[in-house]
Amino acid sequence: MHVFRSMFALFATIPIVLHAQALAPASRDPRGAQFVTAEWLSQQLRDPNLVLLQVGDPRDYAAAHIPGARAVGTQDVSVSDRSATGLMLEMPSADSLRVRLAALGISDHSRIVVYSAGDWITQATRVALTLAYAGLGDNSSILDGGLSAWTTHGGATTSAASPSTVGTLSPLKINNFVVTGAYVQSMIGRKGVSIVDGRASAFYDGVQVGNDVSGPQRAGHIAGAKSVPYNLVTDEARHFRSVRELEALFTKAGIGPHDVVIGYCQSGQLATAVLVAARSLGHPIMLYDGSFQDWSRYVEFPVENPAAKKVP
Repeated sequence: MHVFRSMFALFATIPIVLHAQALAPASRDPRGAQFVTAEWLSQQLRDPNLVLLQVGDPRDYAAAHIPGARAVGTQDVSVSDRSATGLMLEMPSADSLRVRLAALGISDHSRIVVYSAGDWITQATRVALTLAYAGLGDNSSILDGGLSAWTTHGGATTSAASPSTVGTLSPLKINNFVVTGAYVQSMIGRKGVSIVDGRASAFYDGVQVGNDVSGPQRAGHIAGAKSVPYNLVTDEARHFRSVRELEALFTKAGIGPHDVVIGYCQSGQLATAVLVAARSLGHPIMLYDGSFQDWSRYVEFPVENPAAKKVP
């Protein structure tokens, strides 16, 4: 089970909750608290409190899913503003999120397992961290390896839609580990804090430039940020890499073993895989939800562009 406690006094403000705190890992087994295996899940399918959420393309769900699973997309538990000044994939208000989660069949005593149906493990990690944000992290986990691990284990699938039951949720006790660009700027160069870019290295290096609803973004990365591309934290079978492998990856990136990890990417999804990996190593984590789509719009927020430095 996850144990959430404040490990650092952090002072960021966002519209939903006034004060943000790093989301601490479980005290005994950070890795085991976040993941379950297909073998474990096969023994829990008859648990009346079990809620299975298959994240991904609805067409994949219609083709095959674990019996009893509900289909969920990141848009079901996030807010997106597609106007020229809006941001994509932001955390909803506490009241809105409560309604959205209850609509997925989640109640106060639910045991929730999130899994991906395809290659996009980051959709599952985004939903999993949203559950942690909602105060439900103690009772939620990720099925390591997703649907593929389930079928490899010999688990049955079905194409029959699960009943659309509505859960009963008390007002959410938000664990606010979401921070703003202003907060991230205040942490640049701070000892014991690593700002980590979860995008592909081409974006971090400024070779490739992202786009959002407002147009092309600035090239490069947040000044002082370290690079851990999201696709490196899992293996070819979409299992999270071993502790030893992840430690080597994070050490190579320059992340201290006890650092608070502030993750960002393009819009706040890819970084969640990196943050889940960081938390499995015992790092307290924070999510810059606006990510580079937000940072890129403000000239006062510094950007480093390695590609520009290589131009003669």
